[in-house]
Amino acid sequence: MTFSWPNDLPPILFLGGKGGVGKTSVSSALALILSQAGRRVLLISTDPAHSLADAFAQPIGASPTAIATNLDAMELDPEQQVEAHISEVLAAMKDLTKPSMYPQIERQLKLSAQSPGTQEAALLEAMATWLDNFQHAGYDHVIFDTAPTGHTLRLLILPEAMAAWTQGLLKHSESATRLQGVVDHLSASRQHSPRHPLAEPQQHGTQDLSERQQQIAARLRQRQQLFQRARERIKDSKQTAIAFVLTPEKLSMLETERAVTQLQQAKLPIAALIINRNLPAHADGVFLQQRRQQEEQYQQQIKTLFAALPKTFLPLFETDLQGLAGLQRLATALQQAKWC
Repeated sequence: MTFSWPNDLPPILFLGGKGGVGKTSVSSALALILSQAGRRVLLISTDPAHSLADAFAQPIGASPTAIATNLDAMELDPEQQVEAHISEVLAAMKDLTKPSMYPQIERQLKLSAQSPGTQEAALLEAMATWLDNFQHAGYDHVIFDTAPTGHTLRLLILPEAMAAWTQGLLKHSESATRLQGVVDHLSASRQHSPRHPLAEPQQHGTQDLSERQQQIAARLRQRQQLFQRARERIKDSKQTAIAFVLTPEKLSMLETERAVTQLQQAKLPIAALIINRNLPAHADGVFLQQRRQQEEQYQQQIKTLFAALPKTFLPLFETDLQGLAGLQRLATALQQAKWC
């Protein structure tokens, strides 16, 4: 089976893999290939331990930074995302809640900044927003340098999770009972069609709510619809591809097998495997010969385990690949690679 880079790639790509397998380098090399083919590319790192700036050997900020012709990159900062998220929610709550309730809401939200999952939730919302807007921003492709197993599965369940979060937020409100119908309808599990557009307000029973309550319901629907759209895009193979980077080693292979199984069970579009850092044929010495024998066993296991997926094997280079020149070497190897 052949797999053409970049012609076969949809607009959205997630690159994931076990830490230390060269995922960021491969993501960066792929972004270079696409940009050099005339596509406008946005490369986004969602890993809190960012390494895009190290890979390109230049500063990269939390907003799109020009790297090369047609290529921008950014590193989403979890703390900045949480601060922006809380500020946005507080601004909305100031307009939509009674003045007597606002201090308590402000205190609870600021405390939540340090709670487990808050940073991830903020990152997921930022990812969903870029999925929604990258083409409007003029990009042909968006590449997420991330571990897709957790992030993409969470994006799929966020509509339900947000409904549960909303219930908790409103449980102390005197209007909770009247808003319960709205919250229930925000749950994707109540929808019979996966493409249900979350209906019109009157179908959610908001016509009996006060103006303030209707504004709250409208904001909740907007956020719910954002994640619904993200879920639809991620599950559509014409829009999204997920690729894994791994090395011909046991732990990397086993982790990739678990991740692939999870995503396939969720019916997500896995496009390919990129097996990185394979010993080149010219490497010699007794130590390397023994290492190559073990590597060949794992290569064969990878071919058997993932027989249905397109895959390619990239060489181990003699030095680290950093900066545009180093990444271009990897990009060239990826362009010339054979797929099986």
